[in-house]
Amino acid sequence: MQKLVERIDFIQITPDADIAALRHGGRAKCLQRLIRLDLPVPRTVALSFDAVHRIAQGQMPDVAALLALFGAAPLVSVRPSSEDPDWGGPGAILNIGMNDTRHAALCDSHGEAAANALYLRFIQAYAIHVARLDPDMFEVEAEAGSDAALRAALDAYQEETDGPFPQDPARQLGEVLRSMARAWEGTTARLLRQAKGAPADAGLGLVVQEMALGLGPEESGSGLIQFVDGETGQRRITGRYLGQSQGRAAMTGREGTLFLTRDARGPALEDRCPDIFAQLKRYGDTCRINLREEMQIEFTIESGQLRVLDAVRVARRARGAVRIAVMLADEGIIPREEALARIEPRAVSELLHSQVDPAGPRHAIAHGIAASPGGATGRLVFGSAAAQASAARGEPCILVRRETTPEDIRGMHAAAGVMTERGGMTSHAAVIARGLGVPCVVGVSDMRLDLRDWVLVTADGHRLHEGDIITIDGTRGQALLGEVKMLPPALDDAFQALMGWAEAACDIGIRANADTPADAQTARRFGADGIGLCRTEHMFFDADRLTVMREMIFAAGPQDRASVLERLLPMQRADFIRLFEIMQGLPVCIRLFDPPLHEFLPQSREGVRELAEALSLPLSDVSRRVQALSEFNPMLGMRGVRLGITVPEIYDMQVRAIFEATIEASVKGDPVVPEIMIPLVSAMREVELVKTRIDALAAAVRTERGVDFDYRLGVMVETPRAALRADDIAQHAAFLSFGTNDLTQMTYGLSRDDAGRFMGSYVKQGVFAEDPFHTLDTEGVGELLIIGAERGRRARPDVVLSICGEHGGNAESISFCRQAGFDYVSCSPFRVPVARLAAAQLALADRRPGK
Repeated sequence: MQKLVERIDFIQITPDADIAALRHGGRAKCLQRLIRLDLPVPRTVALSFDAVHRIAQGQMPDVAALLALFGAAPLVSVRPSSEDPDWGGPGAILNIGMNDTRHAALCDSHGEAAANALYLRFIQAYAIHVARLDPDMFEVEAEAGSDAALRAALDAYQEETDGPFPQDPARQLGEVLRSMARAWEGTTARLLRQAKGAPADAGLGLVVQEMALGLGPEESGSGLIQFVDGETGQRRITGRYLGQSQGRAAMTGREGTLFLTRDARGPALEDRCPDIFAQLKRYGDTCRINLREEMQIEFTIESGQLRVLDAVRVARRARGAVRIAVMLADEGIIPREEALARIEPRAVSELLHSQVDPAGPRHAIAHGIAASPGGATGRLVFGSAAAQASAARGEPCILVRRETTPEDIRGMHAAAGVMTERGGMTSHAAVIARGLGVPCVVGVSDMRLDLRDWVLVTADGHRLHEGDIITIDGTRGQALLGEVKMLPPALDDAFQALMGWAEAACDIGIRANADTPADAQTARRFGADGIGLCRTEHMFFDADRLTVMREMIFAAGPQDRASVLERLLPMQRADFIRLFEIMQGLPVCIRLFDPPLHEFLPQSREGVRELAEALSLPLSDVSRRVQALSEFNPMLGMRGVRLGITVPEIYDMQVRAIFEATIEASVKGDPVVPEIMIPLVSAMREVELVKTRIDALAAAVRTERGVDFDYRLGVMVETPRAALRADDIAQHAAFLSFGTNDLTQMTYGLSRDDAGRFMGSYVKQGVFAEDPFHTLDTEGVGELLIIGAERGRRARPDVVLSICGEHGGNAESISFCRQAGFDYVSCSPFRVPVARLAAAQLALADRRPGK
């Protein structure tokens, strides 16, 4: 015989009641905790997720029995209780149970004005949110406490529904419960909460609570209080109190609203009701210590008696969250491990850059991909030369391009922010901007850059010219019209403390991709364990070096190339010495020259003419050389190790500069063991050829200088073949660094600069779960990483494994690398704190009991 299970639709919240956040929601569980702490919480009943779901389907609980728990003629409120408060829910409805009879009784006990206001509020809420009537019909012109206003609302309800306002409290409550349950399960509500991270089938609980009226004789009113600033995390009592009010009316700015603490701007609750204010402060301390969190308390005073209606976690920005977590840990309320776990790694990015104030007004004129976080305001410029000129005048500028190329690097250095019409998360503009810490928005498809008329046209018809002021929000992926309010970076003592705890917990190395001394200093400031990728080609785009590079490209033969490159040698040596000095003995991995030579040549007719004049060559010769170096698919053409083998003079110059810098830097400071990385390898023989020349150069420099030094040679694994043949390659490599940007491109057959045009549609339709250039594809690209790691370690057990693509800063990628046994990840300097915190959280999660 099947056993019948008793169906429990509701339960009164008591200290011992079986209340769980996973069944009844976070609000119900929090109220139980407040009751256990002896806070004056009005009687409350919780309805479970299952009960609310049944209500939505038409299966009502015994509403009369539920109301009976509150005694005779109760007034109650209903509030939502989702598993996570951030998922939201229907708005609260107060004063359920108000009818003509109760109104008459309240007129005698609380006065006609208070009774009218209570009844009117309920009629308005019921009509709009339950009966779904036109809100405009219930906007009364008379004062809320007047008899005329109440009569007008009752008449409007009867006119719209062809029936009188419901008088039965059980019917009122039942209809409220049904309305809230169905609203939660509606399509709009589901999409809204899914956008906040809730699962599609997330449940809703409801709490029915005895009303604390907040209106009537003696001191009565409602208010909110919190004890920290959610923006900064600093200790500060904020909130408001409004006499003769209910709910959150105190926060609407109505006349008569009081400050909480003594304030020169007006009267305060601390002066009017010092005992109640002292009680609230004690309750704040009680919540912080026992709930282990900073809480915002919603309270009501009824005839001089304080009631706590609810307490929720103080809403906070990233900088506030960090300071609050650190303060709670310093006070011994939570362990440091929990403080680390409470901070979302991606949110740390907000602390490292100036940010557009989220509370300020904004007029968005274009939308794209948030490629590099932070905010910047400046004058529009459409070219790198204009950006450099603007910087020289001391005027911040926003560089706008269709897409950037290596020629734009100097302009990107000079600009306060960058925006491109094309591109994705790993496009040239995105990668360089993240490395520079410059706000960047890419793939802005709803703008058009007209370089013929030098105008930027937005989707809403704005025509912006060079010199017009805009703001870009690289955190949200928006361009804003004009100047807006900004928040400064927050690299304060709380941030430093959190990063120190993260470093102590971290069990995988976090290095930085750094191409310049400024990048290296940023990496050091953020606690990087070294440089995992120094892209040397970025050093050649300064004006004096670019001219020499172009002379080398037009040299007649190997000897002439070597002669020209000798002029670059001291510049490269000085670059490396500075990097070694800044890193103070920490590892520095230098990638040899990677891009195709055509990237150093002008593409425009005017640029070719200027180059011909600079080199004193016929225009036709220069044009032919530029055309000869152009490739159908440069990404897969003459670049990386292929260039190093066919034009070896470039690598010879770079390697000599590295060795000479090693000697000089080691004499001045900490011993240096440079790591030299060969890019775009696909065959063991490529490594053998380059290694032979490097070893020979090392021997020559040792002999010339009479000084011994050590170095480590490794390979950047960017091609699928290199991953598959890692056992061969590792025989000649001390380390294998997987360049996941190019490896993803080659695995998918996708251009990272063009994928942004359709990637959103692909993700939306489920072709890809995520943009593979943003989140590491652990199934496809990840399998190549595992194959490469296993085969490399099989051939050479001590080979060092790492990734150095943009994926290195993502928590998902770090988790994958830890599980695969990688030694470190490398990311842009401004993502080092993000990666460090993510790695620390993963390490701490693995150490928990039961893991």
